[in-house]
Amino acid sequence: MGSPSATQQNNRLTAGLPTFHYYPYGVIPPHVEPVLRALAPLTQAFRDAEFQLYLVGGSVRDALLRRDLSGADVDLTTNARPDDIERVLKPFADSVWDQGRRFGTIGARMGPWTVEITTFRSDSYVDHSRKPEVDFGDDIETDLSRRDFTINAMALDLSELRLVDPFGGLDDLLAKRLRTPSGPEVSFSDDPLRMLRAARFVAGLDLVPEGELVRAAKALAPRLEIVSAERIRDELDKLMVVERPSPGLWFLVETGLADQFLPELPALRLEQDPIHRHKDVLAHTIAVVDKTRPQLVVRLAALFHDVGKPATRSYVRRAVTFHHHDVVGVEPLEGLEGLALADHLVELGVERGNVGHGHRVSLNGRDPAGIASGIASRVTRDPPNSRRTRILGRPR
Repeated sequence: MGSPSATQQNNRLTAGLPTFHYYPYGVIPPHVEPVLRALAPLTQAFRDAEFQLYLVGGSVRDALLRRDLSGADVDLTTNARPDDIERVLKPFADSVWDQGRRFGTIGARMGPWTVEITTFRSDSYVDHSRKPEVDFGDDIETDLSRRDFTINAMALDLSELRLVDPFGGLDDLLAKRLRTPSGPEVSFSDDPLRMLRAARFVAGLDLVPEGELVRAAKALAPRLEIVSAERIRDELDKLMVVERPSPGLWFLVETGLADQFLPELPALRLEQDPIHRHKDVLAHTIAVVDKTRPQLVVRLAALFHDVGKPATRSYVRRAVTFHHHDVVGVEPLEGLEGLALADHLVELGVERGNVGHGHRVSLNGRDPAGIASGIASRVTRDPPNSRRTRILGRPR
């Protein structure tokens, strides 16, 4: 059967979509239909106002991966300017917000959907900031070129149900390959947080980073200095709750990114037993993280459960020991300051107090409520205003 015309596709779209219908790249599966149906009136309104409207970024990627989009945040892009976006959007929205107006973004709540619509744009950066200078544009391909990775640089034209993929993102998804639309040195220098996102996509989507991307991350790891502590912590949180964080954690260690904000992790790279060459503490720690359930507090407990071992390593009768690493690796949470990871755990509902490696911390799922706060307070001598202290916290 041949592909239907754009008019036929539009008629189907505005009619509410059948269970399956054809479009130039195949069949729209059922899991994509709810978002297309919800956006159909808005799509028609933009078309009537002679503006283009595209589904973009992670929503397109996840649709191609056949992930459920129900209740997901929806990112759209358009050639309409912010004032026009707001005017067209308002009749369909329960509420509208415009905090991102200077970057071209208008947000709205439409029933169960959170929608953000951003004007096509190009970005330019200065060395000391990851916040771009924004120029609005009229070209979807230029807009897609500024995205972090090719798998996120795809768009679906909602009027014609046509995939726009100028950088081969679909091929990269099928090949399980991670690369950037432009050179990774430029992309990571512009926005160093993209290097941490790379770790998350490597782990969460089971992708293999291109060699050029890995080399760029190694060279530009110190650029994380310009990224706020909150942003780094948020990316760490997202990485820790994917099904299998280990590939992303190894990416952080091997590129030197972890040295910039979590040096305790690469410091665990020491052998349990140098005589018999048992696996090192880092490999053990990352394996433990993978074996725990994907709950943030539990995963953080696993990540830090052996953090006292480097400070307590000694040799007895040609064997290595880590006596009292459970004590050295845990301190009270009371008094931690700043943007501490420990404070973050309190926000997640973890009680304040002391706990040791073998006490109330459970790494096998038998104690769902007993992950105690001391897991996040490591022995550190960093100055109170150091970068790592702002991200991870320390005792006063």
